Amino acid sequence: MVTVAPYGSWVSPITVDTLVERVVGLADPCASGAERYWVESRPNEGGRQVVVRRDAAGRVGDVLPAGFSARTLVHEYGGRCYAVTSGTVVFANFADQRIYRVDPGLAPVAVTPDTGHRYADPAVTPDGREAVWVRERHDGGEVANDLVAVPLDGSSVRVIAAGHDFYAAPRVSPDGTRIAWVAWDHPNMPWDGTTLWESAAGGTPRLVAGGSDESITQPSYSPSGVLHWMSDRTGWWNLYADDGAAGAPVMVRDADLAGPDWVFGNSTYAFLPDGQVVVAWSDAGAARLTVVGGDATTDVATPYTQLSGVRATDTGVITVAGSPLEPTAVVEIGVPDGRVSVLAVSRGTGVGAGYLSAPRPIEFPTVGGLTAHAWYYPPANPDFAGPDTERPPLVVMSHGGPTSAAQSTLNYGIQFWTSRGIAVVDVDYGGSAGYGRAYRRRLDGQWGIVDVDDCVNAARWLAERGEVDGGRLAIRGGSAGGYTTLCALTFRDVFAAGASLYGVADAGILAAETHKFESRYLDRLIGPWPEARAVYEERSPIFHTEDLRTPLIMFQGLEDRIVPPNQAEMMAAALRAKGVPHALVLYEGEQHGFRKAETITRTAEAELAFYGRVLGFTPAGPPVDLDIVNGEALPAQPSRS
Repeated sequence: MVTVAPYGSWVSPITVDTLVERVVGLADPCASGAERYWVESRPNEGGRQVVVRRDAAGRVGDVLPAGFSARTLVHEYGGRCYAVTSGTVVFANFADQRIYRVDPGLAPVAVTPDTGHRYADPAVTPDGREAVWVRERHDGGEVANDLVAVPLDGSSVRVIAAGHDFYAAPRVSPDGTRIAWVAWDHPNMPWDGTTLWESAAGGTPRLVAGGSDESITQPSYSPSGVLHWMSDRTGWWNLYADDGAAGAPVMVRDADLAGPDWVFGNSTYAFLPDGQVVVAWSDAGAARLTVVGGDATTDVATPYTQLSGVRATDTGVITVAGSPLEPTAVVEIGVPDGRVSVLAVSRGTGVGAGYLSAPRPIEFPTVGGLTAHAWYYPPANPDFAGPDTERPPLVVMSHGGPTSAAQSTLNYGIQFWTSRGIAVVDVDYGGSAGYGRAYRRRLDGQWGIVDVDDCVNAARWLAERGEVDGGRLAIRGGSAGGYTTLCALTFRDVFAAGASLYGVADAGILAAETHKFESRYLDRLIGPWPEARAVYEERSPIFHTEDLRTPLIMFQGLEDRIVPPNQAEMMAAALRAKGVPHALVLYEGEQHGFRKAETITRTAEAELAFYGRVLGFTPAGPPVDLDIVNGEALPAQPSRS
């Protein structure tokens, strides 16, 4: 029997505990002979990241013992930080950022001194004696980045390349005689303009490709030693091969075959043993594998919408795969037969399919006669229906980055809302990745304007079509998405509530105080700091709290170095003085992005309770203890049934 009940009050099997129970993050798969490896991020172990091995007999076990966590802080965001050679694993350890070697059956042994240096994105030489790493030195002055060769026996580190502001993706040729890497300098970010370099042993590096207006990413050598890379020189990230000149196109589509390098180790293509290249890309919302061999191409269909971390095996690829209704998993996909073997899943599948909302891609009109993109999730719960006279509330999600993108893979953080009768739209505002360079460039000089307009117009479009209640619109986001949220609540009069997770309130402070990787990011998005101070103040919600009348809840980690907690505290003080209902939830031991199970569950239950109080519905379940400052200004909440 279907129960008719107000949207937002539906009973859901997706509880706050569901968000973390039996849940692991999966990343960075690879194959070494008959063995398979990947990294698991475990909220129930305080966010510890563990390298996991599956041996030739199918036995799965942790490579790292308790007390070790494979996580690098290079660029603060980190990414790939381990490599495998003949059963030996080398990794960067989170606690001290040193490199450790783990031989089969033995305890980890440090191979770098305790200097505080950070290391990322290793490439082991063919002889297995050393690995080339990106190094980041914090020696009291300006942070310095370079490439270094680290012997696995713990002997002296030597510098391979230095002089640029940033380095990424060192890769060693199959015969060990050449090394390639990507470099870039301020004020560019890696998706703006980078250069690709190659050096023979002891030789002078040569510039292979790239420049200030061309983004090069993912260099890799074929089995025969030909250097390949992705470039967006046509407006789309496509695949090229070294021909001694500008590079020969290997696979060209009006589609992005790569994405922005926020973290190290992104990989969307791999070489099979016979030299054919397999490229993972998205076409009309479906993930494809295209096999390129000479002039011939073959498409391998997959049941997924997203593939990441693509690495070769002897019969195909290993990758992290996801779809809207199935948990993310580490899988092997055979080439060309497309046969799928699941090696690890991110969570159990105890929730019935009827409780999961399948997203649909939408395009909607926005400012300037342009079109923007989003994923829309209608409410879904087989046990409940909303009253005929009522439309569901809508949560607009603004992703971080802002040079990033919404994901269509199964996300219980979204299903948590939709299974309670709350619609969600996950907006790929102008500036998002995945739609070509021109779409990314929409945000140049317009951060805080274009992103806000697109989030507003997504909500209005859905309300005008009668799919959601235009009077009960909320907006939420983390980091850069938190900035968009705060701007939308301050500079627009559309939303009834908002939630900012470690969001930017003062863009000037972000420009002046953030870490090296992003310290010039805002030059392109807003303007150079401090020359454009007036523009920063114009775009920063903290300077315009007189215009903020919308109830707001904020969540903030106290160890966040990317968006310092004083930004949330300053915003809360202004809201308190103005009499605006709000809540500020602070977390000890959390950085930029929440990793602990207790933090994730507390955030979800508090945000739901806040929306219920502001938007006029009563969530199912026991009441949540939440201190809403100036809460007396809100209407009384409907009584519980």
